[in-house]
Amino acid sequence: MDSRMHEVELTRDCAAVQVPWGSAVTLDEGSRAQITQQLGGSYTVLVGGNLYRIDGSNADALGLSAAEREEMDAPEGPATAESVEAAAWEQLATCFDPEIPIDIVNLGLVYSCLVSEMGDAHFNIVVKMTLTAPGCGMGTLLADEARAKLLAIHGVEDVTVDLVWDPPWSRDMISEVARLEMGLY
Repeated sequence: MDSRMHEVELTRDCAAVQVPWGSAVTLDEGSRAQITQQLGGSYTVLVGGNLYRIDGSNADALGLSAAEREEMDAPEGPATAESVEAAAWEQLATCFDPEIPIDIVNLGLVYSCLVSEMGDAHFNIVVKMTLTAPGCGMGTLLADEARAKLLAIHGVEDVTVDLVWDPPWSRDMISEVARLEMGLY
């Protein structure tokens, strides 16, 4: 899909999350929606002047083919802490802020991603991340999305994603690549 807004009519009632409050809602069949963003397996749509996030599993309601989830290919041989950590950072970079078309890694929202071996090539991941604003209602949604994507990595048994507020996020934490993309230079 190109980056321009694309208008569609919902083909069925559709579960969504209101941005930025994080409230679960149902958008009605027949509603007109403008797709403003399609990143990381989800869609941000504008309906009736409000923004909503729709999971890729509901792409059919937007008249689109179902979004295929990328599954991590099992590595040859047992997983290692290094391969799991590399895969974890790749997966975190597929989680996007629904209002800003930049992934949470390049936005500087992920403070740490620690991988520990639980034995027998099974791993635990602990992520500490923040939000652009403490009152953002999308925090739980972003943390849950990150957790689900990390659990899909071969060898990962448990994932904890903690939302932290220290240090507070600032624009200085945005990567140089994202700054260029956002025109902040």
